[in-house]
Amino acid sequence: MEAAHIAARDFESHLRDNPYPGRGFVIGQSSGASGWIMLYWIMGRSAHSRNRRFVVEGGTLRTVPVDSQLLTDPSLIIYEAMLELPGIYPVSNGAQPRTMYEELSSGGTFEAALAQWQQEPDAPHYTPRISAMLRLAPQHVTLSILKANPVDPACTDRYTYQPAVPAQGLGVGLTTYRGDGNPLTSFTGEPLLLPCAGSPADLLDMYWEALDVHNRVALAVKYIPAAGGTGTITVRNAQNAMTQ
Repeated sequence: MEAAHIAARDFESHLRDNPYPGRGFVIGQSSGASGWIMLYWIMGRSAHSRNRRFVVEGGTLRTVPVDSQLLTDPSLIIYEAMLELPGIYPVSNGAQPRTMYEELSSGGTFEAALAQWQQEPDAPHYTPRISAMLRLAPQHVTLSILKANPVDPACTDRYTYQPAVPAQGLGVGLTTYRGDGNPLTSFTGEPLLLPCAGSPADLLDMYWEALDVHNRVALAVKYIPAAGGTGTITVRNAQNAMTQ
């Protein structure tokens, strides 16, 4: 099966036809201007999870509460989702990017940074921590998922993937869950192959429409020039229905 058909299939089955894939990211090559595309989204079933939105500061993407008076525990929902180093672009679904940033800044590795983390302590779901890093020279993408061991959820199963660099218009990604349920079931299997064709604005619309209207919270699309430098991030937030 051609890569584009696989990407379309994964997009339909895992995103458009799935009410709750949870948080997720995609890293791929732009199909238009030479460069890279990075997407990240958050979803929520509870009022607490939905009480947040994305804000952008340069090349940094972070979550903030919509109503700070309703925020009870920020530890798992307020964080920097995208950061930047020269030629290196981390993304994740929690506080890990800051650890990645500090570890890589001091000459450490992606794996060493994530060795300091486990799955989220939100029993009975034990939400996986999903993370990725785009490095421009040499070009490669590294993905990780840390999830609870099925026999003993206090232990962490660690999976790291280094897929081939996707072709133009295609990307690789992970989500936290396979679908809705109680408890939620962690993502399993190989990274998804997903479409990245179109402008950042096109991708913002396409992925936003694919995410379940009742559970989507915020979506960000980051364009990274092929030569590196500060990325350009566009976001859409459900709470205020605005793009910035």
